[in-house]
Amino acid sequence: MNEFIAHWVSKIPNITGYETWVSTAISSLMVFILAVVAFVIAKRVFVHLIHKLFTKTSSDLDDVLIRRKVFDRLAYLAPSAVIYKLLPVAIHEYPGVVEFLLTAVAIYCVIVVAMVVDSVIDSLMDMYRSFSISRQKPIQSFAQVAKLVTYFIAIIIIVSLVIGESPLKLFAGLGAMTAVLMLIFKDPILGFVAGIQLSYNNIVGIGDWVEIPQHNADGDILEIGLTTVKVQNFDNTITTVPTQSLINESFKNWRGMQESGGRRIKRSIFLDVNSISFCDEEQISRYSKIDYIKEYLGVKRKELDQYNAEHANAQESLVNGRRITNVGTFRAYIIAYLEHHPQINKTLTLLVRQLAPSEAGLPIEIYAFSSEKDWIKYEAIQADIFDHLFAVAQEFDLRVFQKPSGGDFSKLVSS
Repeated sequence: MNEFIAHWVSKIPNITGYETWVSTAISSLMVFILAVVAFVIAKRVFVHLIHKLFTKTSSDLDDVLIRRKVFDRLAYLAPSAVIYKLLPVAIHEYPGVVEFLLTAVAIYCVIVVAMVVDSVIDSLMDMYRSFSISRQKPIQSFAQVAKLVTYFIAIIIIVSLVIGESPLKLFAGLGAMTAVLMLIFKDPILGFVAGIQLSYNNIVGIGDWVEIPQHNADGDILEIGLTTVKVQNFDNTITTVPTQSLINESFKNWRGMQESGGRRIKRSIFLDVNSISFCDEEQISRYSKIDYIKEYLGVKRKELDQYNAEHANAQESLVNGRRITNVGTFRAYIIAYLEHHPQINKTLTLLVRQLAPSEAGLPIEIYAFSSEKDWIKYEAIQADIFDHLFAVAQEFDLRVFQKPSGGDFSKLVSS
């Protein structure tokens, strides 16, 4: 080709002395044109055909390669291949320029290949996220490490091309800089190790609700990265937490609750101890009209009557023998009420107990599990239960304890 162009250029009038330069310029222009043609063919023909072929398949996995532009980036290698092959022939008269341009083309190829590998990693991540296991076994940190290694190798190769040394020599030289590299990449290394532990031990996953008080994070995990974990709080703010913090520090993961049959209700109602008393016949008769404890009172009364009949002095004083109390009956009512509640999970722990009395009164703690785990529905169920208990306490001649307020003192003064 060069001989043909040189022969054609020699026929141009007044070109004497510039034949080599002109023929080289024309050859270079032709190589450039061929490179553009190669790119157009690769981009408009081959890539278009691949896209068309993949969109017709039933699987959505290959569509990820199209979305991440893997083949679009591969098309950029076509012109570099043409230039790398034909340029030394076109400008063989200038070996220094050839060496410089070939080095530039090689650097360009390294960058394009690194970008292609980047897209492939993103594609593999998208494919992995389409499986349910990705929520329990997040590998975002591994993907970031793979990208980091890819670009690190690309930089080493580019530097070796520029200085004209073997990449292996550069890698060998890096061994002496291990301490410096450990210091520079301390956070990525710690994050990578933490990511392995989080994934292997299944400590957290995407979508888990976590509470990390040290970092004021309380919400769902959006992303587990190489150095940070993104948590979307319930006020829609985003908190970034160092990945190694999930290994080195304590935090609460609510996944167990989400995977169980219910969400725990653990709250107390405080009763005024001055309203606690033995039940007389009028009270027992009144309580017996309550459906949930009618059977309980019948059984309990027979049990106590039998016990008191066996002890001669049981009738001499209320202190002697055994008696039904309004607070005990109230506890029995709460248990029966929860057992009949349609939104309480009966297969999990259901407990109503007294806690130690304090200056705030006698706590009656409800420990149960709602069948609903959704936060909004759970709060509504819990509120409905305690709305009812606060209102029904007075039916058992009990007063819910409340510390006196300014209004209470003003009533005393006015009276």
